[in-house]
Amino acid sequence: MKKLFALLFALAPLQAADASSAVDRLLDRIVQRENAFLDSIKARTPLIETYIQETPENASTDARPTKDHYFLGRFRLAEEVSYEPLVERTDAPPKTPKHAKNQPMTFLPRGFAQMAVIDLHDFNRQTYTFDYVRREFLGEVRCLVFDVAPIRRGQPGKFVGRIWVEDRDNSIVRFNGTYVRNPPPKNAVPERYFHFDSWRVNIAPDQWAPAQIYIEEEPEVGTIDNGTRRFKAQSRIWDYVSARANKLEELTAILVDSHSGIKDDAAPKDISPLESQRDWERQAEENLIERLEKGGLIAPAGPVDEVLNAVVNNLIVSANLNVDAHCRVLMTTPIETFSIGHTIVISRGLIDVLPDEASLALVLADELSHIALGHPTPTQFAFRNQTMLSDAELLQRFRFQRAPEQMAAAGKKTIEIIKASPYQKTSNAGLFLKALGARSQALPRLLQANLGNQVANADALGRLAEFASAAPALDDQKLEQIAALPLGSRVKVNPWNNQLSLVKTRPLSLLSSREKMPFEVTPFVLYLTRVGNDQPQRNAN
Repeated sequence: MKKLFALLFALAPLQAADASSAVDRLLDRIVQRENAFLDSIKARTPLIETYIQETPENASTDARPTKDHYFLGRFRLAEEVSYEPLVERTDAPPKTPKHAKNQPMTFLPRGFAQMAVIDLHDFNRQTYTFDYVRREFLGEVRCLVFDVAPIRRGQPGKFVGRIWVEDRDNSIVRFNGTYVRNPPPKNAVPERYFHFDSWRVNIAPDQWAPAQIYIEEEPEVGTIDNGTRRFKAQSRIWDYVSARANKLEELTAILVDSHSGIKDDAAPKDISPLESQRDWERQAEENLIERLEKGGLIAPAGPVDEVLNAVVNNLIVSANLNVDAHCRVLMTTPIETFSIGHTIVISRGLIDVLPDEASLALVLADELSHIALGHPTPTQFAFRNQTMLSDAELLQRFRFQRAPEQMAAAGKKTIEIIKASPYQKTSNAGLFLKALGARSQALPRLLQANLGNQVANADALGRLAEFASAAPALDDQKLEQIAALPLGSRVKVNPWNNQLSLVKTRPLSLLSSREKMPFEVTPFVLYLTRVGNDQPQRNAN
């Protein structure tokens, strides 16, 4: 009864006679909104990227990860969760007898996509109980918090955990828990569900979309070798809608200007062979960038690019380079860079873990060197049909790694550029290279490029060894020495339109060296806001 009265107080002052009906209407509204969300999302095929880090089962809880896995694909939430893999990097399942009691655990990317929803078919009051807990703010959004469980205890595949419901339209914005396991038949492989924390963000006045999911699992207490491994994972979802792919609105908006006189111009009109060659290379660059952006792999131009461009301009000016260059961001987590024509592409994951501007400058200078040296982009992509590929084919056909001789020449040029730049006196860039080298064996999937050049392989680190040798020794115990940041430290993604923005956080003092967490997966805590909401709601009662 106390919880019932607390819920009524959270809603509004009500007459006692209307108490039960008001609660019923609220719960019905929550169910209605969730099912409306499911109907609206069925037509979407967003990208989902899952990155997993394992730690040894017998190690302490603060042990660093020693193994990783990576998945990237498109999924659809319809009658069931369908999944199309684009990249899959994980260990092959070890060979064990088919009916062995303790089957080793394998990671299924489709299962991580399922965590974007509570229940595809039976989220209703006939299937679940709702137990009110309290009110709580998630960022600027005031929520009602409920514990949810299947009415029939042990009902397999159903969600059990906690939900957060925003109090304006009663949409679920976060849920935290797991799914009830199916009891395994005799001698069968047990079905495993993991614990997860799933977040949605507001993408329209009354619409919320799955954005980020944190997963964490420990071996069950009291069991012996049940096949569950200790791991943490992050799933990120984006590319729900791509207005860039549909140019019809742009076409209909074209205005036909009245005819105007042709201005006499005595300047030469003919195009030289050199101009033609440069134009052909520029067409290849534009075709590639356009197709990668349309496929949700490169973010639209935005404020993060402006920060990167400022650093590149500093490098160009200080080194007196007679080139133009600009930056774009690859949406994915693996640490990589590449250049297409005069465009430098750097992955979101790499930006996340860079500790400072000097380290960013070193990474960008390495790609700027290819542009300064005139290393070309393959010009077959100037033919439009060469980029008319499916999303899966993009990651198979597009490869932007440089030849060894180009990489060697770029390494020398990078040293020249940095020595002439404002970033030459810092040692943090060298520390970052040392940190990359130290993690290369434990986290190979994070450091393996999808499209471009690996930043942490032996050749890359060898070319830039001069910077690493000038840095102090890497010492994880020194709190003041920050060689690399955790994943997610710099960039946040709008999952609906793929726009990127910089994370704005308040500085915190480290309490121990373990809190540095270089290159590691951490939980998500999103600061939720409403679209078009300029004023915070913290003053609401």
